[in-house]
Amino acid sequence: MSEHSEIDSVSGRSTTGHEWDGIKELNTPLPRWWVLAFYTTIIWSIGYWVVYPAWPLVSGYTTGLFHYSTRASVATDLAELEKLRGEKMAVLGNAPLAEIEKDPALLALARARGKTVFADNCAPCHGSGGAGAKGFPNLNDDDWLWGGSLDQIMQTIQFGARSGNAKAHEGQMLAFGRDGILKRDEIVTVANHVRSLAGLSTAPTFDAAAGKKIFAENCASCHGDNAKGNQELGAPDLTDKIWLYGSDEATLVETITNGRAGVMPAWVGRLDPVTIKALTVYVHSLGGGR
Repeated sequence: MSEHSEIDSVSGRSTTGHEWDGIKELNTPLPRWWVLAFYTTIIWSIGYWVVYPAWPLVSGYTTGLFHYSTRASVATDLAELEKLRGEKMAVLGNAPLAEIEKDPALLALARARGKTVFADNCAPCHGSGGAGAKGFPNLNDDDWLWGGSLDQIMQTIQFGARSGNAKAHEGQMLAFGRDGILKRDEIVTVANHVRSLAGLSTAPTFDAAAGKKIFAENCASCHGDNAKGNQELGAPDLTDKIWLYGSDEATLVETITNGRAGVMPAWVGRLDPVTIKALTVYVHSLGGGR
């Protein structure tokens, strides 16, 4: 009981002597065990500051007496894992891509490694199962912008598309509307022509002859006279209904007007050669590899 406490005449309980509108403030100290626990947490926190990294500095942070780092811990764990994999991964790294798929043991190793790497690095764009999304190719089908063979897939993974790497794929679709190459009505006409190539419905007023002419003069140089595409340029097949950005007229008009130039990063330098090889085999085995 504090020296300023009083005893309430009605309840007989100790108060601080403070009163507001008839409400008296009780003098009830915290339990001793709770106070001791609170002081213990303060002492513990001070010890933690000293032992572990805790305080930010101008260009770094305090490392603590233990010099503990979660990043270093993860790096150590990964190094230990690589030691365990060592010999098998060395065999995988020395084997030609085609031979890996013929060897059940190597194929299983490559797919297991590739699946993990795909989930960490590729799934955010292509989806966890490689099914893709708007603007990101489906890796389960046979429609490949840059080719679906083992070597072509490896080339794409290594250097990407429009990634800034000197060996990257560089094909790009022109912005026919934004750059004033085609007028709005011409864009709508050729969009309907492209839909007709895939057997889709067209607008009632669609002029087929005009659409064919505009396509031949502006699009065939990349997509081919038969609109089957060109993998060397990354120009998609327009007859298969497998379109990255959608096949409705409005989306096609937007695509033709503003062009498309999606970027895929280059993974060479980010992933080691053996991991890229395993990822290549995994992507090829998803179902659409040629």
